[in-house]
Amino acid sequence: MKFKQFLAALFISAAAFAGGGWMYGHYEDQNALTANNKISSSIFKQAKFTDDGSNVPTTDFESAAAKASPAVVHIKVMKRVADQGFSFFGVPQNQDGSGGMSDNNSNGAQPREVASGSGVLVSSNGYIVTNNHVVKDADELTVTLNDKNDYKAKVIGTDPASDIAVIKIEGSNFPYLNFSNSDNVRVGQWILAIGYPLDLETTVTSGIVSALSRSIDINSRNSQAPLESFIQTDAAVNPGNSGGALVNTNGELIGINSAIASPTGSFAGYAYAIPSNIVARVTGDIIKYGSAKRAYLGIMFGNDQMSEAQRQKNNIPNGNGVFVMDVANGGSADEAGIHKGDFITKLNGTVINTGTELVGKISALRPGDKIDITFVRGGEENATTATLHGSQGDYPQQQQEQLQQQQQQQQQPDDNQ
Repeated sequence: MKFKQFLAALFISAAAFAGGGWMYGHYEDQNALTANNKISSSIFKQAKFTDDGSNVPTTDFESAAAKASPAVVHIKVMKRVADQGFSFFGVPQNQDGSGGMSDNNSNGAQPREVASGSGVLVSSNGYIVTNNHVVKDADELTVTLNDKNDYKAKVIGTDPASDIAVIKIEGSNFPYLNFSNSDNVRVGQWILAIGYPLDLETTVTSGIVSALSRSIDINSRNSQAPLESFIQTDAAVNPGNSGGALVNTNGELIGINSAIASPTGSFAGYAYAIPSNIVARVTGDIIKYGSAKRAYLGIMFGNDQMSEAQRQKNNIPNGNGVFVMDVANGGSADEAGIHKGDFITKLNGTVINTGTELVGKISALRPGDKIDITFVRGGEENATTATLHGSQGDYPQQQQEQLQQQQQQQQQPDDNQ
């Protein structure tokens, strides 16, 4: 069939179909047609485009940013650095990855390195929470508030295991944020990151919570017992954002921005914040005692990133919850009746699927706190209550040596808590 004949046939077929439809509609019983119209009008509505935005769900970022921004501060850090000779090209790198500046003083004094980060006021009398890596080895700290006023600050205490530090400025009636319950944070919810990236003034970026209870093995650089259970977001965070606020759409503090996943040192899609429940516990301890009082359950468990081959090598069976590889003698779990080979499935009624989740829950508590534990042994569910200790307890020497070998060969596949 030629192309013109094909088009003619197609046209005739379409016309016949339309004509048949018209005939059916014309001669259809009028009552039935009226009934169908009523049904259609009750189900289908015209799309309305209005300027008033009625019936359109919105997320109010403006109120959240306005509420939280005044409590987020810029921290400038002066550090003494070793005499490294004059160089046109050597620019010291700060802890958070940004380029620093060196000042080769003519009076013979040591050069000064300038780094910067962010912080969050958590009290009206000047206590500020930030990252340990922002203020580490600081010689002088200058804090600039959102209103551009400068204050000298001093370090109150640090906790390298969680990468949290508390500093203080003198004064009163400062704007501040309260800690929200990070257990209520959910994957997919909107969040804002607020800080001072790249030496810019107050900067707000938005995103969603991408994942919870992430471990990226970054705190092991500064601690032999790293504490990681990060909130992962896709809000843009860059060098200088460290120590800044992660807030929900109510402007409530749900985390402290701490790290980014990046091959370049700048934002590449994922950022990590310390959950507010952990921050609140560590900050409260530092303000009250001068250091963090960490609680331990006293068990050894497999790392969440273990491959199947590593799981088989360590005799870790498949099952729901966290598999207990060993129990420290005299530790909290030992006293509560937890045994090697158990699966811990719930803490205080909350389902636990990974070791990082377990670390996050325990790390938000203090020594002496009690916690309800649900565990599975031999296919049967059991329950117990543990009183958390300030130390892990004692593991057998053989198990400790095995752990050290695993850490060297498998890049720390096991965690202690």
